[in-house]
Amino acid sequence: MTTDGQATGTLDRTDIERIVRRIVLGQFGPSADRSPETNRADAPLGEDGSAHGSVECELVVSISARHVHLTDAHVEALFGPGHRLTPSKNLYQDGFFAAEETVMLVGPRRRMLPTVRVLGPTRPRSQVELAFTDSISLGIDAPVRLSGRVAGTPGCVLVGPKGVVELPEGVIRAARHVHMNPRHAAFFGVKAGDRMRLRIVAEGCTTVFEDVIARPDAAAKLEVHIDTDEGNACFLDQATEVRLIADQVDP
Repeated sequence: MTTDGQATGTLDRTDIERIVRRIVLGQFGPSADRSPETNRADAPLGEDGSAHGSVECELVVSISARHVHLTDAHVEALFGPGHRLTPSKNLYQDGFFAAEETVMLVGPRRRMLPTVRVLGPTRPRSQVELAFTDSISLGIDAPVRLSGRVAGTPGCVLVGPKGVVELPEGVIRAARHVHMNPRHAAFFGVKAGDRMRLRIVAEGCTTVFEDVIARPDAAAKLEVHIDTDEGNACFLDQATEVRLIADQVDP
């Protein structure tokens, strides 16, 4: 194995090679993954955050299903030399997309998720983002982290149609967070890393999520990301009101 975690062609992994052959032969059947944005609630901010002046404050809450981010090298290792990700669906944040490509995730004791979507564009480090139930299915104790903070996290094996990559680390449960631009941050009075609350009202199911981490960026739209477990728990697809509240600002 090379130093960047990429499995080489000489790696003797009989079980993984068998899995690769199964993929190529199509023995896993139709894709069972969910798109990284399956459900989304759009709403203007409530009384705690009405739009003022030129600040556009339409709040979007999206479910981010399990997915993988890959480096250029790992894309080629999994899908073949010279391969580049093929955009299938644009995500809400400009420049980001769900790719046509999927990989298999293999955890301890050969537990696996057969078709996990790859998101683009590529990144400097590969990373896997799971919901809690996904991590249980794989047998991986994935910690809650912000995207990109993978030091000391568990790893897994990625299997594609052309090869295998072993990640020594990089499997996380993504912390719930809100993308916003600097004008939104100023409007709410928050900075990067501050914690907010998200209130979601659905019939018979009002839910408040705490510790929603603010992630300002110049190019970002106002969007909260929660995972599939959280989206199902709050009945997001039937939500009648969503409200972002800036009352957990860190000192």
